[in-house]
Amino acid sequence: MELTLLGTAAPSGLPRPGCPCAACATAVGDEARAATALLIDSALLLDLTPGAAFAAARAGQSLTGVRQVLLSHPHEGPAVEVPAGLPQPGRVADGRELALLDGHRVRAVAVDVPGTGYEVSGADGERLLYLPPGAAPAGLDEGEGHARGRAAGQPHGSGPYDMVVLDVLGRPDGLARLRACGAVDAATDVIAVHLDHDVPPGPELHRRLAAAGARTVPDGSSLLVGEYHAVPDLPRRTLVLGGARSGKSVEAERRLAAFPDVLYVATGGDRGGDQEWADRVSLHRERRPATWRTAETCDLVPLLADTPDAETGRDTDESPLLIDCLSLWLTHAMDEVGAWDDDRWAAGGERALRRRVDELVAAVRATSRPLVAVSNEVGSGVVPATASGRRYRDELGRLNAAFGAECEHVLLVVAGQAVALRG
Repeated sequence: MELTLLGTAAPSGLPRPGCPCAACATAVGDEARAATALLIDSALLLDLTPGAAFAAARAGQSLTGVRQVLLSHPHEGPAVEVPAGLPQPGRVADGRELALLDGHRVRAVAVDVPGTGYEVSGADGERLLYLPPGAAPAGLDEGEGHARGRAAGQPHGSGPYDMVVLDVLGRPDGLARLRACGAVDAATDVIAVHLDHDVPPGPELHRRLAAAGARTVPDGSSLLVGEYHAVPDLPRRTLVLGGARSGKSVEAERRLAAFPDVLYVATGGDRGGDQEWADRVSLHRERRPATWRTAETCDLVPLLADTPDAETGRDTDESPLLIDCLSLWLTHAMDEVGAWDDDRWAAGGERALRRRVDELVAAVRATSRPLVAVSNEVGSGVVPATASGRRYRDELGRLNAAFGAECEHVLLVVAGQAVALRG
């Protein structure tokens, strides 16, 4: 099947008409996008948008051969005119199938917002899944069987899709659900559409998509479903550095939001009686996907080892690990070795801390599971007034350097903007 993307933006387009924001102001050239519409083999049109005929002409296509027009979501605003010669658009009920004369089969897929997703199969067996804006597949359970998926109108039943086209940035949990049930694997070409002005275009847009194992293409691009395409290379280990309230934790969570079965490791403990700390922890928990698991521990080395998880029985290298953060782990380690007392530090505390850091770094080097770790960058400000403060600053700098040396990607987050230091 040949897929032509007549548009790749959210329903309002990018830039939005009359919007003065920075993202809209810089959405020019290939970064300017019309509302998402898909033309398949010049015969099937998914979503009719304003100017569809002109968009097709710009892409070197024609709508004269379209035999079916399907809508995926309710249209807001003035009614869209149907170009002359096109059939009237319609929708397929969830779970129902539609066979077209040219050999395509279309099955409606249930989603968790008003609208319908579509699974399209070509004559040669290639399979495409398209989801409407702001949508994730509904009712998916990890490991569900072929018959159950088909009966419920769910996008899982014949192995991984060749291509998935969806709102990756708006609903990364939708992509995570598809990965969890096996509908998306490492070879699936994941195309991001319904792009809006909440993410800056250009390099930042493509960096965020690559971190999710996805890509986007300019309007008018034609792609062959099932054709080999190099999927973005996902780093196994990433270190995210930043100052206080820089956005480093959000950046780390964003990098794993499109993946299932993430184990979030909180190294801060509960600090009983500290309400301000409890509020911070609560905000972090609310921000995480509901499907993520949480472990509150500073015992990181066993988590990095390739041993079965006690809860799921899976090998740990199958599920990503997010550690937030290394600076709190270091505080705990320094507490235990007596680093704040000069005599204990000189009498063996320093050597004990070095051993702990070396063990952690060795575990990071040897781990097979995807890993994203967060740490503070504290060495660029005022020199601490106390010896213990300077000791902590120095040890954290050493830890960050050693940990980062074992990571494929190292990011520095400043004012919410991630700068790649490596990878």
